[in-house]
Amino acid sequence: MSANWRYRLPRSLRGRFVLLMLGGVLLAQLISYGVWTSQVRASHLELVDRVSRNLTYSIASTARFFISLPIEYRHLVLDQLRKMGGTRFFVSINDHRIPVQDIDDSQEKHLVVDNVAGIMRQEMNVERVWVQFSEPTTLRVLNSETLALDLPPRWAQSLFLDPLSPPVMVVQMQLEKDTWLYIATLLPVPGFLQKGSWLDADKLVFLALMLIVVITMSLVGIRWMTRPLAEIARAAEDFGRDIDHPPLLEQGPSEVIATARAFNHMQERIRRYLAERERLFSAISHDLKTPITRLRLRAELLDDDLQRERFSKDLEELDLMVKGALQYVKDTDIHENTETVHVPDLLDSLLTDLQQQGREVRLLGDFEPLQAKPLALKRCLTNLIDNALFYGGSADISMCSTDLQWLVQVRDHGPGIPEEQMDLVFEPYVRLEPSRNRHTGGSGLGLGIARSLARAHGGDLMLRNHREGGLEVTLILPRILSVDIAGA
Repeated sequence: MSANWRYRLPRSLRGRFVLLMLGGVLLAQLISYGVWTSQVRASHLELVDRVSRNLTYSIASTARFFISLPIEYRHLVLDQLRKMGGTRFFVSINDHRIPVQDIDDSQEKHLVVDNVAGIMRQEMNVERVWVQFSEPTTLRVLNSETLALDLPPRWAQSLFLDPLSPPVMVVQMQLEKDTWLYIATLLPVPGFLQKGSWLDADKLVFLALMLIVVITMSLVGIRWMTRPLAEIARAAEDFGRDIDHPPLLEQGPSEVIATARAFNHMQERIRRYLAERERLFSAISHDLKTPITRLRLRAELLDDDLQRERFSKDLEELDLMVKGALQYVKDTDIHENTETVHVPDLLDSLLTDLQQQGREVRLLGDFEPLQAKPLALKRCLTNLIDNALFYGGSADISMCSTDLQWLVQVRDHGPGIPEEQMDLVFEPYVRLEPSRNRHTGGSGLGLGIARSLARAHGGDLMLRNHREGGLEVTLILPRILSVDIAGA
């Protein structure tokens, strides 16, 4: 599961930064909204508790007033109150408890019911009080259980608050046998028992606007902050192809300045190291020539012909290895600019000489121009062609391209290479041909030099045995090389 999530994450720093910002904003908004909602909820419950208690004492006072009246006067007083209108409570004396279609339970409802029932029992000294809530459209009153909507408007105008239509609280308790006191009223709390979504449309629109602002600012900010990193990455890519690439500008934030300075110091150290390596190999070549020549002269003075021949052979091989190592350093030391190169023109003189020698070298297909360092590319192709001619007798050169790469293929018609030895042939002085004679086995540096030159261009060499026989070497060069050089 963790691996799958890792693959689904954005690959760029910009994408991950925006994702982190969005996650942080969403989390902060949800936490703050949750805290705010809980505080509003607590304040609302506190208001409901206080208002319901005060309202219950008024209900108890009204109930005591009607209980104190003689029975024969109660209906007269009620009729007079209804004709007057504008009273806070709708009161009736019934001979039975009116059934009420109660609404759904909620925390506010339970709080009000507990407060009203508890205070009424305490104030009125009764055993049981029924406290229920009814929708205005289903509220029934009087002994006939008439709908409140069917009453004269003045009688029940205090129970309807259009267009909100809040639920009506109904309190009933038994006074005597066949005598029930019925009191209906509205709870004066704004939005009491009103159901709303945790995230309504207004809050969602506000959150969406905030996210849009965060995304915009994040994209602008991360683009501004990562631009120096992109320049460092481009400089590192160019540095891999050109050791003499101009140093980075040390500007921007302190972290970027420190990174650019460290990169420039690294580039300078590598440049000094390569220069010292070249001087070292040149010194080794110069120092070894004298003892090799001296040993060759001494070998000629040996009386034993067999020993003299063996010494001479070993000295020739030693001389060949020294020259090969120097050639490796020389061929992989590239100091030239990138240009547009046409492969047939680049190899024209080389192919002419080889064809005059009777060697079979063919250019197949259409060769489009590519971006490369001319001498380095020529050295690389020369080594590949020489290797193909040596082991296969002939060489076919072709080229194709993709949106991202140029592919130059050199195929011979020899025996090929065993799969398990494909990587081995790139090692210095490794030759799959068993002979150690320099006229048959070579120095074993050709493919290694070719791969070093390919990688200096940002590409690589790939080997495979062709399905019709022979070895096919593919030189891969990136098309983006021309973009990097143009933007450098």
